[in-house]
Amino acid sequence: MKIIDILNQNRLSLSFEVFPPKTETAFESVKSAVEQIARLKPAFMSVTYGAGGGTSKYTLEIAQRIEMLHDVPTLAHLTCVSSTRETIAQKIREIKACGIENVMALRGDIPQDLLEADRSGWDYRHAVDLVRELKAADPDFCIGGACYPEVHPESANQEEDILHLKEKADAGCDFLTTQMFFDNDLMYEFLDKVRQAGIGVPVIPGIMPITNVSQIERVVKLSGSYLPQRFKNLLDMYGDDPAAMKQAGIAYATDQIIDLYANGIRNVHVYSMNKPDVAESIQANLSDILGK
Repeated sequence: MKIIDILNQNRLSLSFEVFPPKTETAFESVKSAVEQIARLKPAFMSVTYGAGGGTSKYTLEIAQRIEMLHDVPTLAHLTCVSSTRETIAQKIREIKACGIENVMALRGDIPQDLLEADRSGWDYRHAVDLVRELKAADPDFCIGGACYPEVHPESANQEEDILHLKEKADAGCDFLTTQMFFDNDLMYEFLDKVRQAGIGVPVIPGIMPITNVSQIERVVKLSGSYLPQRFKNLLDMYGDDPAAMKQAGIAYATDQIIDLYANGIRNVHVYSMNKPDVAESIQANLSDILGK
């Protein structure tokens, strides 16, 4: 089933993101966690690609298992940074061979050893290049794209960000999923600006449950997310108690999702980090709201 068809249904939905193992030895444990999350029957599950494609060989295998064994629609991530057209063409053939019809088109993180490289000759410098390639390869692909409710770390300002989003939507991107955020007001302001810019595709808020303090430094570094005072208070109060921090983090994420639903958002995506207990707790907290 195409993700856009799920998003166009007039009902609330919750989806989860999982990631493939970094090594072959970790495959079984990741597979077990992913399948536990799949048994929750979310609206769909996205499967990440890994920085520089390092774990890409497992992405399609996991996505295919989710669909075949659990009948849950999947969204396979694909990154294009520093890739050749031949490499991407092969990846697209593999996606089609697996029967995957939903693709998250991402630029991806630039490998550390290429940060100072001349990118003018690269086949793909931006995610929009990959969106166009996917649509040219198969117009029937349902394509997702990423967006930042605050500001992309490499952008000069939000206006520039939104111009690039308009390019992606015009190129054939069917929906957008936001980077994590911890202040819903920022999401509402961003959504207003996106609509004013003429971007009409669905925008799915991405929520990251913070269940341990060690996540924070990485989260802020990757996304530049603003941490509101009430979230900082939560960290100060419960950060030294792992069990309490986990419970508080799940409660905070749940509160964000409930507020989003109450303000007219129908679809929310949770960065569940291969943690079935976290995914299950959040879904249980929303059971009556979701009708599950």
